[in-house]
Amino acid sequence: MTASTPTPLADRRVVLGVAGSIAAYKSAYVASELVKLGARVDVVMTESAQRFIGSATFSALSHNPVTTSLWDANTEISIDHVALATKADCIAIAPITANLLAKIAWGITDEALTATVLASSAPLVLAPAMDADMFAAPSTRTNVATLRERGATIVGPESGRLASGLIGEGRMSEPYDIVDAIRLTIGKRLGDLKNRRIVVTAGGTREPIDPVRVITNHSTGKMGYAIAEAARDRGAETTLITAANGIRAPWGVDTIDVSTVDEMRDATLPASAEADVLIMAAAISDFRPKNFAGEKIKKRTGQGLSMDLEEIEDWMPKATGPRLVKVAFAAETGDAATKGAAKMAAKGATITVANDVSEAGSGFGTDTNRVDIVRTDGSIEPLPLMSKYDVGNAILDRVKPHLFEPN
Repeated sequence: MTASTPTPLADRRVVLGVAGSIAAYKSAYVASELVKLGARVDVVMTESAQRFIGSATFSALSHNPVTTSLWDANTEISIDHVALATKADCIAIAPITANLLAKIAWGITDEALTATVLASSAPLVLAPAMDADMFAAPSTRTNVATLRERGATIVGPESGRLASGLIGEGRMSEPYDIVDAIRLTIGKRLGDLKNRRIVVTAGGTREPIDPVRVITNHSTGKMGYAIAEAARDRGAETTLITAANGIRAPWGVDTIDVSTVDEMRDATLPASAEADVLIMAAAISDFRPKNFAGEKIKKRTGQGLSMDLEEIEDWMPKATGPRLVKVAFAAETGDAATKGAAKMAAKGATITVANDVSEAGSGFGTDTNRVDIVRTDGSIEPLPLMSKYDVGNAILDRVKPHLFEPN
């Protein structure tokens, strides 16, 4: 298996602010994940935050000194908040308290974190954490709205059990959603597909036999979700139309849940009309029962069951738009590239991604895939076994030369 391709966070500088909240322990997971994704992480903590978690934790995780005061001198110009502010690609504060929200909204800079924010033009990602009544207070709502209007990305808060023992809206969002928001925010600013619209389909459709049973396939949707994440991370406005179950929707991706082929068609065609790219990664049913049984079909011992199936129309050719580039998928068993090439003209695809689902580490339910890129001129480019996220980026790399100039 080849090494992973660089992530959109590789070598990006993220300032991670940590305020005084019991949720501060979750920030350690945020820092760890950002470092794993290749980001340079500089942590700035308020005095209150240090009562909940030590700066040594973040220093160890980020491999950088932690700024805790306006008087720290860890950077080359000896004014930490200015140095960090000018170099940041994104400032994320997780958790952010009601107090800190108010200070940032009103430009109050009485410690290192608020001074860093005020000195920077980098986009903000804010993950509130506080008691439910505090978050519901009109002043907090006004401050959140003000910051959102200025372009800040607000992640959460979530509803659930709070430190006070009450149930309500105020829990800090999970670290993976906060990291996703940072990925999206940096992609919107620096990604090579910003201002593009990409539609991705995912999962195996389900055609009902009766109220209990369906005809479906083994697709889990992992490939489509990985493509959607890659498109989001590169700045595209991404829509994911999915028939998958049990997969967390990528944060910042417009996700539409469907079940049947007709539902997927009715969601995909209008979404594609104004899109730049349609990537049909869903495993769409080829057949469905000719007649739906309104009640559960009962077993008749020894008699078996036969069923009339009808072929489902391939509606991918109907997906059109003034600048639409279409990518088809061909999941086959044996000689996938040749079989995929035979489908291209009818689908109107510029590229077909063919994969042999019988290959080890490839196909349904795996975290990796081994695909062939088939082009309209008949050329076939075999790609090595990679993570599905890397396959998604490889597909987008090959789509880019075919994109029309943005309006």
